[in-house]
Amino acid sequence: MKKSLSAAAALAGAAALLLAGCASSGTPAPGGTGGGEEPAAAGRACVILPDAASSPRWENFDRKYLQEGLEGAGFEVDIQNAQGDTSKYTTIADQQLTQGCGVMLLVDYNGAAAGVATKAKGQGIPVIAYDRPFEGADYYVSFDNVEVGRLEGQTVLDGLEKAGKDPKTAAVFYMGGDPTDGNAAMFRSGAVEVMEAAGVKPVAEPPGVWDGAKSQTNFEQALTANGGTVDGVWAANDTNADGVIKVLQDRGIEGVAVSGQDANVEGLRNILAGWQTATVYKPVKDEADAAVEVATALLSGDTPSADQELEDGTPYIAVTPQLVGPEQVKDVVAAGDASADDICSGDIDGVSLADKCSEFGVE
Repeated sequence: MKKSLSAAAALAGAAALLLAGCASSGTPAPGGTGGGEEPAAAGRACVILPDAASSPRWENFDRKYLQEGLEGAGFEVDIQNAQGDTSKYTTIADQQLTQGCGVMLLVDYNGAAAGVATKAKGQGIPVIAYDRPFEGADYYVSFDNVEVGRLEGQTVLDGLEKAGKDPKTAAVFYMGGDPTDGNAAMFRSGAVEVMEAAGVKPVAEPPGVWDGAKSQTNFEQALTANGGTVDGVWAANDTNADGVIKVLQDRGIEGVAVSGQDANVEGLRNILAGWQTATVYKPVKDEADAAVEVATALLSGDTPSADQELEDGTPYIAVTPQLVGPEQVKDVVAAGDASADDICSGDIDGVSLADKCSEFGVE
């Protein structure tokens, strides 16, 4: 991403930005109806989600918000999940294209979306890269992923400061995301920018994954190789962080700075229990709403506005993320993106989550 680009619009203004920036081209988009008509006549919105393992968000939130938003905009909606299988991804896409799509919203999985985009555009169908970038998309709608990384990097620094550790001498591990996900490099770029400016030098960086069990194994091996010494862990998401935390708990190592993102249930529980320093909250509804606005504009013959772009020139609508520590967990619950019943039950390593929820006003 170009460093000179302006910051993303505020969350509350994301939808307004897109609508205000639409200027009619006077030419109907492929599968569309022209500038003056409702998008209901444009037909189907075809959506492919990547899996259910890398994050619970895809099935718990993205499916719901995209379904509601697209149907509310007048589309017939077909949302399917590739379940972590590139062959299944291609099969789903072929079926959707055979049935007809006015627009495609694709979350990439291991590069599968690029081939689908080629087929779709060969049929004159606009393609939106949703959450993860890939070659051949007309627009990219996601959160400001470099800023996500910056917030994660700051989380590590905050945790080190709280523990009285000097970033220049601290033992910090980098546990990144799967490099086949185009966002992983953006997360790392932002995190490294902040951490290494403060003097952090990583003691180890195992292969990136989006998998809690693999993250646990990778961290266990790296920690052993470093003689069991650790002060901080840049974990690229909450799923990876949870794998790291399991190792720390097994070894009885407390006070480690650990980052994350997604504000999933385990991440929020780990934060309240004191095992994870913070998470980056990405309100999925804001991202889904922005994608719906882009789809609606395209099929109405309009040009959506974007104030960022990827290095290949793809227009990038970037939604602003938020940092969540113990004091902000209640805000995630209030937004409907987590349940107090799920967060506040049981305990973690002897810490009562009910007590912690009471302390921080989670209800």
